[in-house]
Amino acid sequence: MTVAWVGWSFYDGMLKDSKPGDSDYHAANRAFEDGNYAEALEDYERALEADNNNIFALRGKARSLMQLGRNQEALEVFNQAIARDGKFAATYANRGILHDRMGNYQKAIADYEKAIALDSAITEGPNWLTRFLRMQPEKPPTIADRARYLRQQLAKPEAERLLSVPEVDQQQRSYKM
Repeated sequence: MTVAWVGWSFYDGMLKDSKPGDSDYHAANRAFEDGNYAEALEDYERALEADNNNIFALRGKARSLMQLGRNQEALEVFNQAIARDGKFAATYANRGILHDRMGNYQKAIADYEKAIALDSAITEGPNWLTRFLRMQPEKPPTIADRARYLRQQLAKPEAERLLSVPEVDQQQRSYKM
């Protein structure tokens, strides 16, 4: 096992071809997972400066902007990512979360449903290992759960609706996939 690990580490670090901006992109992912969204944003932007076609860095930039509360900028970047690759379910899921946070509930539902249509596995949420590493014992609600809840609330008279609980809503994690 040790020899295999050392061999893989050597290959991954020295021999494998890397594209411009890869190290910044990986640094950004680490910063994002650690909750350092401003640092992640800077690293994603550096990755995009090195390779403007890096769709993964563009998606990461949008997620970072969303986490920083820079909603309008995040929306613009999510739209750019969708324009470049309209078949990636997680981008729609994340834009749905953003619309949800912005109070654009019909748009959120539409994005959640588009994400589910593109990849039904997105409704499964994080697996047990990811939840374990995040110290998250309970499975969080999925975008399918949220879409269903929003539809139910929007069907009620306006005075009876409960569409947002900011303390709970802010705990919704973005989708990376």
